[in-house]
Amino acid sequence: MPITKDAVTAALAEIRTPDDGNIVSRDMVRALMVEGDSVRFVLEAPSTEIAKVMEPMRAAAEAAVAALPGVARVQAVLTAPTVDKAPPSLKIGGHPKPQEGPMRVPGVRQVIAIASGKGGVGKSTVSANLAVALARQGKKVGLLDADIYGPSQPRMMGVNKRPASPDGKTILPLQAHGVTVMSIGLMLAEDKAVVWRGPMLMGALQQMLGQVDWTHHAGGPLDVLIVDLPPGTGDVQLTLCTKTLLAGAIVVCTPQDVALLDARKALDMFATLKTPVIGLIENMSTFHCPNCGHEAHIFGHGGVAAEASRLGLPFLGALPIDLDTRLAGDGGVPIAAGEGPMADAFTELALRLIGDGLA
Repeated sequence: MPITKDAVTAALAEIRTPDDGNIVSRDMVRALMVEGDSVRFVLEAPSTEIAKVMEPMRAAAEAAVAALPGVARVQAVLTAPTVDKAPPSLKIGGHPKPQEGPMRVPGVRQVIAIASGKGGVGKSTVSANLAVALARQGKKVGLLDADIYGPSQPRMMGVNKRPASPDGKTILPLQAHGVTVMSIGLMLAEDKAVVWRGPMLMGALQQMLGQVDWTHHAGGPLDVLIVDLPPGTGDVQLTLCTKTLLAGAIVVCTPQDVALLDARKALDMFATLKTPVIGLIENMSTFHCPNCGHEAHIFGHGGVAAEASRLGLPFLGALPIDLDTRLAGDGGVPIAAGEGPMADAFTELALRLIGDGLA
């Protein structure tokens, strides 16, 4: 039976701390790696003074993991900050670094962009739920919130801690619902506006792609990185498509003609930049009244499917307007993390991507 990170984490959670917690809940376990029958991890003390009395705890943690079935070797290293202070400040945003052509994101096998021609069509909701649905299928998944002017993934994924930077260069992302998460919104106050020109945006995107340790929580390369793009056809889209090797893009749209006009511009942008389009999703397709069960097509119906057919692109599915989906996003627990018809819809979408070799 293969050793899993969950089993190792559960064993480590049995090691208590003096403040009635455990070394997992107190966020002391770092760089957990499982390779065959070998397990390695770092036990990080809050300070050098505390580290001096933590050797018994380190030994107990090592012994607890060694007792797991199938574990042949365990290496637990005790460490502490060299100076008792906050991690170095990491400045986000600046002039982009010169780059000859599209490059792979370090620690990531595939990158999928989620785009829209206009705002308000549910692109970020689709991004968050698709990431969670893929993670529930056993994939190692990252979610990059590249909507720099309007980052919403910290709220949708329920994360608000500032990412650490142990050396002032590498960014350690957060994790929620089995997904590795990074967003410019994690680096700023929630109500603080980003007032940047194009070069700052491009530099920030390059930093979040290239300086984030995407393997930090996954224990190895991510199978797929979902990039939640800002709406429209601006600097962020141009930078991503020309500087990063993409598996493709998914375009989210609502059924009405006004939204389709903007979606066509997004599709034309991807064609111009020679970025493959994986398919189209029709969001807010129908509304099911919770009281009488009547189905209403508030924004029309079928327009995105017809557009996909006209362009010869895959139609990936239609998602209804759903109150629970909105409440789940506002509450920081994407609906794909639970059970029900909407979770099933995102699972079907995830399975399609997996079947096509895109995740």
